[in-house]
Amino acid sequence: MTESTRVVNFGAGPSALPDSVLEEAAKGLVNFQGTGIGIAEISHRSKEFTAFVKNLESLIRSQLDVPETHKILFTQGGGTGQFSAIVLNMLARHRLLHPNLTDDERIMDYVVTGSWSKKAAAEARRMGGGKVNIAAESSHSIPSHESFKFSPAPALVYYCENETVDGVQFSHDASSPASFPFHLLPQDTLLPLVADYSSSFMSRKIHRLADHAVIFAGAQKNIGPAGLTILIVRQDCLVDVDAAAKLGAVPVPITMSFQTLADSGSLYNTPSTLPVYIAGLVLERSQRLGGIPYFEEVNKKKADQVYSVLKEGEAKGVFRGKVKEGSGSWMNITFDVLGDGSEAKFLAGAESRGMKALKGHRSVGGIRVSLYNAITEDQTGRLVAYMQEFITENAP
Repeated sequence: MTESTRVVNFGAGPSALPDSVLEEAAKGLVNFQGTGIGIAEISHRSKEFTAFVKNLESLIRSQLDVPETHKILFTQGGGTGQFSAIVLNMLARHRLLHPNLTDDERIMDYVVTGSWSKKAAAEARRMGGGKVNIAAESSHSIPSHESFKFSPAPALVYYCENETVDGVQFSHDASSPASFPFHLLPQDTLLPLVADYSSSFMSRKIHRLADHAVIFAGAQKNIGPAGLTILIVRQDCLVDVDAAAKLGAVPVPITMSFQTLADSGSLYNTPSTLPVYIAGLVLERSQRLGGIPYFEEVNKKKADQVYSVLKEGEAKGVFRGKVKEGSGSWMNITFDVLGDGSEAKFLAGAESRGMKALKGHRSVGGIRVSLYNAITEDQTGRLVAYMQEFITENAP
C-alpha cells in the first residue's frame, strides 16, 4: 500500500482505520488464523472465532478498566439501534422493580446536547412505556450544571458523551463546568445511567465508568467498520424481559435483550464477523502502543493543534467556530469558513492536498474535522499547515 494510493480521511464515520490493520485484515479475508477459511466465511461457532471474541472482550476490559460488575457484549444495529434497545431493557428493569407504577410515572431523563441525543429522546417518546423528561438541553455547548433537572427515581438517564454532528463533548475533567454533573444524580443507588460513547469510545478514559448502567458505542469511529456495536452493561440490567412483559412491559425482541446477549456470549445469532475481526486487530495494535493513556495524550495534542489554528482563523475573520469554548469535542471539530464561496474553496484546496471528507454533516453544513484514533499527529499537522496557509491567503 503506497502513500500515493491513500488520502487522509477526516470523515466522521465510517472513519479512517490504520493502514497496518487494513493490510492484516486483507490477509484474514483469505485465511483467518491459519484455518484456510476467510474471516467472512468462517463459522461464528468455530473455536477460532469464539476465542477471538473472548480476546476482543478482554482487550476492551483491560484497556478501559471495566470492572467485573459489568458485562461486555457485542451486537448489531449501531448506536441508533441502541436508542430503542436501551428504552426496552431499562423499562423492563424498572417494571420488575416497580410493578405498580403507571407508564406516566415511569420517567426517562434525557440530556439533549445535539443531533444524536435529540434523536435518542425522540425514539424514547416513540417507543412508549414511559414518559420522557428533558433533564437539560443546550445548543452548541454543554448545559450549565445549574440547568440540570433530574427526576428523583428515573428508569434511565441518558446522555451522549460526544455529539458527532455538532462537535460538542462533555469534559472528563470533573472540575470543568462542561463535565457531566454526577453530583446532581440520585445518590446511594444503582444509577440507571446510560451513555452513548459511539464517537469517542477508546479515545480516552471513561470518567466514572463503574457508575454507569450501560455504555454503548458503534464501532465505526475509533475501532472498526460499521456493523459492530459494543455494550458495557452492569449486571443488574441483565433482566428477565419476559417476566417484565407479563407485568405489562413492552416485549423486547430477543436479539435486543441484554440478558440474551450475555447468556449466549454475544453469539445468540450470527454476529458481524468481519467487523469483529477488524476491531480485534485495532485493539491489539492499541495495546501495543500503550492503550488508552497513549491515545488520550495523542488525541489531546491533535485537538489542541486544530483548535489553536481555528482560533487564529477566527481572530483574522476567516473561520468561525460552532461550539462554545470549553465544550468542544476532541473527536469532531466543527467550524464555518466565512465569505461567499469560501467553504467550497477550502474543501477543494484540502482535497487537492490529499485530505478528504471534511465537509460538515448535511444537517448543519460547514466543516467537520474528525480526529479519530487512526488519524496521526503528522496527518493532523498537514491539515493545520493547510489551515494556516488558507488563513494567510484569505484574511480580509
